[in-house]
Amino acid sequence: MNPANLPFDTEAMLQGLRGWVECESPTWDAAAVERMLDLAARDMAIMGATIERIAGRQGFAGCVRARFPHPNQGQPGILIAGHMDTVHPVGTLAKLSFRREGNKCYGPGICDMKGGNYITLEAIRQLIKASVTTPLPITVLFTPDEEVGTPSTRDIIEAEAQRNKDVLVPEPGRPDNGVVTGRYAIARFNLEAVGRPSHAGARLGAGRSAIREMARQILAIDAMTGEDCTFSVGIVHGRQWVNCVATTCTGEALSMAKRQADLDRGVERMLALSGTHDDVSFTVTRGVTRPVWEPDSGTMALYEHARAIAEQLGLSLPHGSAGGGSDGNFTGALGIPTLDGLGVRGGDMHTLNEHIEVDSLAERGRLMAGLLATLA
Repeated sequence: MNPANLPFDTEAMLQGLRGWVECESPTWDAAAVERMLDLAARDMAIMGATIERIAGRQGFAGCVRARFPHPNQGQPGILIAGHMDTVHPVGTLAKLSFRREGNKCYGPGICDMKGGNYITLEAIRQLIKASVTTPLPITVLFTPDEEVGTPSTRDIIEAEAQRNKDVLVPEPGRPDNGVVTGRYAIARFNLEAVGRPSHAGARLGAGRSAIREMARQILAIDAMTGEDCTFSVGIVHGRQWVNCVATTCTGEALSMAKRQADLDRGVERMLALSGTHDDVSFTVTRGVTRPVWEPDSGTMALYEHARAIAEQLGLSLPHGSAGGGSDGNFTGALGIPTLDGLGVRGGDMHTLNEHIEVDSLAERGRLMAGLLATLA
């Protein structure tokens, strides 16, 4: 089976993808994510998959696990791992509408990562239409919480990966048409400053501002960034009344490193910031962590297989490790052959300019189809 001969229809794919993109699904809105999972589950049920819904926890939506018919169903096969949550709040469509402009198509979550998830299902659909029986059974797992570090579904992803031979992750492709064979380590931190209240107009000097201490610590955290490890504060919340000296202020920080040892040292530095300054306590606690994923022989063999398929399609397929984190961190760190970045090409993820390159829909769909049709 030559994947180049499969009749991927870019316009039809765009129309199908539109329904997904216009079903907004920010992580923290569990009902919205469930609506998106409903769409994907319905599409896969029509394709003949057996659908399982796994209930959510910790306030997040659940998961959809789909197993496609196969003579060796139940034996180790291919796991396709994707997330259906996005960073865009409901209502973003008003500012980032689904629209096509030349070779670009825009929309919330279209690149990260609904586009990649959609072309994966289109690849399976094309193989079914061509009466191709894949050598290995295929399982698709769509999850609801990757954008916040996968706190509620890491155990499900790891358990499912360990039941399979290979893991394919259709996160966005690299700008050079590359794929991802490793991911940097990432740690999240919760920050809290607790001061002393007072009336900001009548007795300002009697108070101790938690916001002031948080601001001081933010500058200190940013200054810790170096070549080996980066640090940033992305969320800050501080009280409601401007005429009150803020008693509490909370925040969240992120650290990323190419090597696990560097991240571990970064974690120690962050935790060491806890203490008291000018009668204001500052506490740092560790949040969810993604382990470093360094490519091993299994992942590199999987990459070489993909590179040969791309060559057959007339495409180059460079590879490398990447930041940003994905659920491939977990499966790759377990030593399970994992190939990430198999989704569409695009840019400006997590912004109001998020888009895909339209020509990558068919290109990456054929690459995915080739992998599913030949991995054994």
